[in-house]
Amino acid sequence: MTELTYRQAINMALVDELDSDPSVFILGEDIAAAGGVFKVTEGLLERFGPSRVRDTPISEQAIVGAALGAAVTGLRPVAEIMFADFAGVCFDQIANQLPKYRYMTGGQVTVPVTLRLANGASGGFGAQHSQAVENWFLGVPGLKICVPGTPADAYGLLRSSIQDDNPVLFFEHKGLYQLMGEVDRSLTVPLGKADVIRVGSDATIVANQAMRKIVTAAADELARRGIEVEIIDPRSLAPFDFTTVAASIEKTNYLVVVEESSGQASWGTTLVTRIATDHFELLDGPPTLIASDDVPVPYSEPLENAWLPSEQEIIETVERLANS
Repeated sequence: MTELTYRQAINMALVDELDSDPSVFILGEDIAAAGGVFKVTEGLLERFGPSRVRDTPISEQAIVGAALGAAVTGLRPVAEIMFADFAGVCFDQIANQLPKYRYMTGGQVTVPVTLRLANGASGGFGAQHSQAVENWFLGVPGLKICVPGTPADAYGLLRSSIQDDNPVLFFEHKGLYQLMGEVDRSLTVPLGKADVIRVGSDATIVANQAMRKIVTAAADELARRGIEVEIIDPRSLAPFDFTTVAASIEKTNYLVVVEESSGQASWGTTLVTRIATDHFELLDGPPTLIASDDVPVPYSEPLENAWLPSEQEIIETVERLANS
């Protein structure tokens, strides 16, 4: 086991995949000589050279298009979209090309593309650089979506993503890059398997990435008040591990989902709907979604913090349900 930051864990996963598979290469804006705007790819150019660590023009369309072309000719590209918000610039390639190529060739061609995207609110980047945009892609069949919340999951999920023969959107939360944690480089994390990070009997809370910390703090306070919650991190949004969530609700009989983004057409809304439809008999109260306000992410740090779901809101919601 090695103590690494979230940033270092991603870097190490890239190192280990580049070392183990000569078909893997990485590309993106400023990822080579500059080491990436968030320094995630620092040192890789010096170690692997410019043929496998490639700077690109400032064109998300070109980056994803080049990754698709490389993948269908037998390589395993890992492409970086500097800010996840910029996925809108190359939405056609992500939604109409990457996930459909294998289907439209009858499985004759695989598309092992991993897109790394810096995601989420943190540090006052403003409305166009702070969004958690994973929900933009939930309705696109053929895409896999990862949202790691710890260094161990960042390492293990990224290696699994690169090894997968399907396109994977790998969302790295900007607010977690400095998070420390133990990483076992002998382990990968399977896509589509949730992690029960806290065991409890009174309510189930599902949250990921930056919301894990807020939910964990709320759970500590709830425990002091005599309410023990079970916390589940889905880790992957597509495929989604509904089975683990349902098994938890069978024990706790309540569901609270905490999500960093508007609840409109979101993964949290999908989970609440799915549980209410397929497992209504397990519930002793309404499945509840705590989401961000339906407005753009504010630039001001106090307003950005107010926009995010709060520990107090989680505590009050769980107490209300548990005592109903």
